[in-house]
Amino acid sequence: GHYWLPRVIHRYRSRYPGIALSLSLGNTATVAAMVHDGAADLGFIEGEIDDPVLTVQPVAEDRLVLVVAPDHSWARKQPESPQDFRTASWICRERGSGTRSILETALPALGIAREDLRIELELPSNESVCSAVEAGAGVTIISRLVVARALTAGLLVAIAVDLPKRNFSILRHKERYVTVASSAFVDLAAETLSTDTNSANRAAVSPPL
Repeated sequence: GHYWLPRVIHRYRSRYPGIALSLSLGNTATVAAMVHDGAADLGFIEGEIDDPVLTVQPVAEDRLVLVVAPDHSWARKQPESPQDFRTASWICRERGSGTRSILETALPALGIAREDLRIELELPSNESVCSAVEAGAGVTIISRLVVARALTAGLLVAIAVDLPKRNFSILRHKERYVTVASSAFVDLAAETLSTDTNSANRAAVSPPL
């Protein structure tokens, strides 16, 4: 919602200046609830939801990355065992967020369980998570799209670990009429997100409409 959807909205308004849009931000659970209740026509998420009245349409592949501050010990010496990950200080989003779900889903690839996670800070936004990691408060797993600029600027360092892939998805209510305006937005969003993630992965929502 902070990094990607504003560009989509700008492109959409340029093409269709007569259509008004409203953007609300929230974690995956909040966005799903808004679409379920009719408070939003579309939702963009990076987490998983289980709601039989919503359709979930994957629109792009999300690459995950484990990041640390440049002066963190892992930036100089790669973590070598599950014990390294168990004793690390982790910076996490709140429960219910797509980013938190992504981190927890990735833990088996590191050889640790959810209950082994030593959480130093639990924060309400991707920006605050990144800022805490940049300040040296701990480590996190997050979408590469979110940290692309910080990696390029040298504010964060990516650690070479094999992490699972996830999808960015669009939510719709199954029983509500799909307008031409919302279909056009979905098409433009899918086009933009696919381009942005491919570019980021060569170099790096939760969030909603």
